[in-house]
Amino acid sequence: MRVVLKGIHKVKKRLASGEIKVHFYAWRGGPAIKAKPGTPEFIQAYNDARSQLRQPRAGMLMTIIARFKVSAEFTQLALSSQRAYRAYIKLIEDEFGDLPLAALSDKRIRGEFKTWRDSFAATPRKADYAWTTLARIMSFAKDRGIIETNPCERGGRLYVADRTEKLWGETEIAALLAVAPAEIELALVLALWTGQRQGDLLRLPWSAYDGSHIRLRQSKTGRRMTLPVGQPLKVLLDLTERRSPLVLTNTYGRPWTSDGFRTSWGRACDKAGVAGLTFHDLRGSAVVRLALAEATVPQIATFTGHALRDVEAILDAHYLGRDVKLAEAAVLKLEARTKL
Repeated sequence: MRVVLKGIHKVKKRLASGEIKVHFYAWRGGPAIKAKPGTPEFIQAYNDARSQLRQPRAGMLMTIIARFKVSAEFTQLALSSQRAYRAYIKLIEDEFGDLPLAALSDKRIRGEFKTWRDSFAATPRKADYAWTTLARIMSFAKDRGIIETNPCERGGRLYVADRTEKLWGETEIAALLAVAPAEIELALVLALWTGQRQGDLLRLPWSAYDGSHIRLRQSKTGRRMTLPVGQPLKVLLDLTERRSPLVLTNTYGRPWTSDGFRTSWGRACDKAGVAGLTFHDLRGSAVVRLALAEATVPQIATFTGHALRDVEAILDAHYLGRDVKLAEAAVLKLEARTKL
């Protein structure tokens, strides 16, 4: 039996090869449906998308939220980001969904929003994410001319991440390598010798490696990177069996999911007795390792993709001031230049 789905939006696009590809969306401006038309998966994806639409009463904050959820600002986010946003949007809907839009022009509303954020103060990161989500919705509304001012601008943060002591040293690296399975070992070495983010490394294809360089585009910054491959990383890559189009795979030879990798990484760290360090801390460790090898700030930034000021901030505020090896190297250089 043929099922007619109302509101499906179809867009035809000509590829460089000349082939015509058809894209389907749950509605015009709505989320894309990746499944094949006519399949149960296509119908399920359509129904899931439509079920997220709520019919808010006119003149309420819910009208802004509903528009935000079908806007390009939201639908073009990665699916993982959309899922994260929805959790906090639900909190906002439950608390302020029936708030009249007229109340947003009252200067006291910022205080109300702040009080709501502070109700999550016991979990500062949750409080900050909730505030950030509300601020983004308000920014969307201001940009679209729905409201005149954003009452959530410059809200500040409750959670302050102090990574001053959070550096993978040689001891922690050796401990993890001693117990890590091959899949985790490759991820560790790849991170240390490229300084790239977890998401970009999990998506790295073998086609990006030509035997001497790795070429990738950073998902966060959009920068296109060409990374010379150090000998330890080259040896490991050349010995690794290519079980998938992607470099990093799980024990079954399948691409990692973010949750799956995080779980396996955590288990390996627990087994190694490494606590208080994250995979992302390896990115800062790569910066420090390069600095200890006497690479300059511009050289480090070119290699890792950091902005110059970010490299300087890492070296100045978070890591190098507490690294005794760098201080010792500085003294040795001074001793070589003076007798006094």
